[in-house]
Amino acid sequence: MSVIIGLTGSIATGKSTVSKMFKEWEIPVVDADQIARNVVKPGEPAYEKIVEHFGEKVLYENGMLNRKKLGEIVFNDEEERKRLNSFIHPEIRKEMIRQRESHVANGEPAVVLDIPLLFESKLFDYVDKVLVVYVEPEVQLERLMERDESGKEEALSRIQSQISITEKKDRADAIIDNTDSVDHSREQLKDILREWGIENKNL
Repeated sequence: MSVIIGLTGSIATGKSTVSKMFKEWEIPVVDADQIARNVVKPGEPAYEKIVEHFGEKVLYENGMLNRKKLGEIVFNDEEERKRLNSFIHPEIRKEMIRQRESHVANGEPAVVLDIPLLFESKLFDYVDKVLVVYVEPEVQLERLMERDESGKEEALSRIQSQISITEKKDRADAIIDNTDSVDHSREQLKDILREWGIENKNL
């Protein structure tokens, strides 16, 4: 039986650092962000629906989707944002399930679904365990401002558009406190996987 791990966090808490650790240990990772980029490529069903609804103004000259242009249209229009999500989200979910089932069929002891908005999208049914990468809110703010070279107000606004990292921590099956070094986070992850009975030759 494969254990399906939902890996999540919040902006600037370091989820991708932990995702890399799974990959280093050859534990398969289904990356929701990568899938989201793939489902809007030319020829894909979601791409066709987007072009049909929004028109060619959301495309570059080479036919690829102009995400910035599309973002400007839906940013201030709740209805259009919902419409866009109705094109994209079902395709993302379909592909996530396809990849997950493929890894399970291969007999993998663990499969990771790397879903940034796992809580916001309420995708708990897709996973057995929820693993949250956590830092204290003030550390999160500091890191985001440093990473994006943004002001405090802008960074706070981005953080507040998601469910708070504190709430996610309280609802998780396990957390990795990513405040300290990468090695410290790696040791925490090893302990969690052992606790969950996941065998891996690289641990």
